Amino acid sequence: MSQGLTKDSLIGVVGSGAMGTGIAQVAAVAGHRVMLFDARDGAAQAACDAIRKTLTTLVEKGRMPSDQASAAAARLHAASSFNEFKPAFLVVEAIVENLEAKQQLFASLEAVVAPDCVLATNTSSISITSIGANLLHPARLVGMHFFNPVPLMALVEVISGLATSSAVADCIEATAKDWGKLPVRATSTPGFIVNRVARPFYAEALRLLLEQAADPASIDAVMRDAGGFRMGPFELMDLIGHDVNFAVTQSVFEAYHNDPRFTPSVLQKELLNAGFLGRKSGRGFFAYGPDVPAPKPQQHADSAYSGKPSFNRHAPAAVAIATRLAAAGHEFDWHESVGDNKPLITLHGASLYLTDGRSATMRASESGQADTVLIDLALAMDTCTRLAVAVADQCSSVGQTSLVGVLQAAGYRVTMLRDVPGMVVMRTVAMLANEAADAVNQGVCSAADANLAMQKGVNYPLGPLAWAERVGLELIQRVLQNVGAEYGEDRYRISPLIRRKVAAGTTF
Repeated sequence: MSQGLTKDSLIGVVGSGAMGTGIAQVAAVAGHRVMLFDARDGAAQAACDAIRKTLTTLVEKGRMPSDQASAAAARLHAASSFNEFKPAFLVVEAIVENLEAKQQLFASLEAVVAPDCVLATNTSSISITSIGANLLHPARLVGMHFFNPVPLMALVEVISGLATSSAVADCIEATAKDWGKLPVRATSTPGFIVNRVARPFYAEALRLLLEQAADPASIDAVMRDAGGFRMGPFELMDLIGHDVNFAVTQSVFEAYHNDPRFTPSVLQKELLNAGFLGRKSGRGFFAYGPDVPAPKPQQHADSAYSGKPSFNRHAPAAVAIATRLAAAGHEFDWHESVGDNKPLITLHGASLYLTDGRSATMRASESGQADTVLIDLALAMDTCTRLAVAVADQCSSVGQTSLVGVLQAAGYRVTMLRDVPGMVVMRTVAMLANEAADAVNQGVCSAADANLAMQKGVNYPLGPLAWAERVGLELIQRVLQNVGAEYGEDRYRISPLIRRKVAAGTTF
């Protein structure tokens, strides 16, 4: 089983929902005969018909040759019972996310299929070890977690339970590649790679909203326009559905024995209590409907400044802002400050810094610099369209107006945040990197697979560990340390692997 399946191998798929239908389509297009089964009368045949219609549409749009589509359609069949899976070399399960239901299904399959038939589950979070615990041959059970929509999303998580044979995992990895997918390997731990590492993307946004850092539309805009994420956390949760998103968070939280890092949000639970599930119910964090206008993010009013700002020649963020300011026709000076705690920009006695995890108020108090203004992390400071800004409680209105005016003159839209530790993008990226580092440290996956999984599974602009290396692991460690110190919570504890990398001066 060290190689992928042969083209004449029969593939069985159980479940004709979105995931099962997508898996069947991908397998058929890859050249396999596919038997699709669903316990609901007529559901499997309807799914096969829907796949054929999709293939026809792809041909009409010029995305697939007609002969390839016709051949794939001919390889699709609806199964009336598990008995039709007897000659299958692989059966993939894509039914409801329920441990007992999956255990019963695989027990029934095991009584029918050949001893060397590979059994794969598309579960997104249930333990592979638990699913296979009662099987006669648990070594042949493996996780094969696709992402929706299956035909379009490249990532497949190949997950090994404690009993999974390495040859079976190798076979499924090779099969995923044969199907045009990008497989990553993981061990069976709660959430695997993507659903575990992604938790801070939602959790930190919910925490920021709870603390009134900004409204949902503004936080989303900062994550998109500064962070480079395709969608903000609140619009994404509304799209996924709060019932689904909360259930995954709750599952991971309970599986990790109530580790505070995965604590579900009371805000999201209130949405569930109200029945505000997101797009599918017409209301989540935002309202939806044909006549409902898109929410508008907060944007600071235009501010004017006088005099010449001074930029730190040794800080890349300052150089990027200065370059934009010069392109807009404004004059400025340089200063030669060296060190992480030196300001990026100074003007009229006010200083602007990149956040290091401390609130602006705490930083101003510790430095004695009352007029302290912070900017958030940006994926690309030279090209991004928006920056988030936080101002110390001690800061004068002149200091705030002057530095905000400089940023606006450089072409940034400015979103003001309430002064919370770590701001939005920096805090989220640091926590994503921290979770990914812990997954690597605990043997769940490799650093390369953690990066690939988050880019291809949830469309992050960079893998979290690659992003942390770009920012600087020492700064990521300092951000986590400072955020944790301000909150006094174990939620922000630093991964031992990050501490080791910083101490050794190495990267992932």
